[in-house]
Amino acid sequence: MYNPHLEIFLRVADAGSFNKAAEAAYITPTAVIKQINLLEAELNVKLFERTHRGLNLTKAGKSLYNDAKYIILYCRDSVIRAQNSMQEDENIIRIGTSPMTPAQILVELWPDIHALYPEIKFQLVPFENTPENAREILKNLGQNIDVVAGIFDDTLLDVRKCAGLEIAREPLCCAVSIHHPLADKSILTPEDLYGENLMLMRRGWSHYIDRLRDDIWENHPQIHIVDFDFYSVDVFNRCENTNDILMAIKGWTSVHPLLKVIPVAWKHAIPFGLLHSRKPSVTVSHVLDALKEVTGKT
Repeated sequence: MYNPHLEIFLRVADAGSFNKAAEAAYITPTAVIKQINLLEAELNVKLFERTHRGLNLTKAGKSLYNDAKYIILYCRDSVIRAQNSMQEDENIIRIGTSPMTPAQILVELWPDIHALYPEIKFQLVPFENTPENAREILKNLGQNIDVVAGIFDDTLLDVRKCAGLEIAREPLCCAVSIHHPLADKSILTPEDLYGENLMLMRRGWSHYIDRLRDDIWENHPQIHIVDFDFYSVDVFNRCENTNDILMAIKGWTSVHPLLKVIPVAWKHAIPFGLLHSRKPSVTVSHVLDALKEVTGKT
């Protein structure tokens, strides 16, 4: 699926040494050097600068390093999705799950769904939440993954060519480092955010977030808005490392152990529910009908 030498390349880059990478991989340093040489020859680039102090990534090496982790994770996820696609049981619904798209709400509602459709079983399919994965998975719901739970609005559904069933309105909260002075509070006010950097998804991603942005600009200009492009674990790491504040929902409490998600005393919320194909299968349709019945949504 991908060049196996990439994993050794990542080990060497992280260790900064052929010997340390060899120890971690339980092979000889000679074998590691040979694999790196083969990779450089195959790609026709120089990946490392060899110095007496150790190894440093070249510009090409840094570029490959940034992409290699995604390539490996995507290929592993592809294998899992391919294996799942071989399921012959038509009564299985495959639920995509990642830190930003937890399946917990479906797990909690499953006893009620099971009571209505006892023949349906569910299967969790983990995936890495990257822009590329999100785009491909949502565009192709029903192929390897049937549904994904997450926040959405009409704009996202239109861009990703999928449909959504709203289960609840999730209040927009703020995630802060557990070491941040605001972490001691059980609820925040907009005034608590004065002088702080508030990380918001860029304009146009969701009109619910855009409403919050406009409210802040008009009524709370003392809050400094910092834009970002996509929710990922890296964004949560940035929140913790920089002491910036991140707009979040309660469902993301477990994404980062050093962050605390705190509600805010404002009326801003965003739909949370199930994303599915615009032409769902019979099994998915049954689950959607069951969810509408148990949640009272139409």
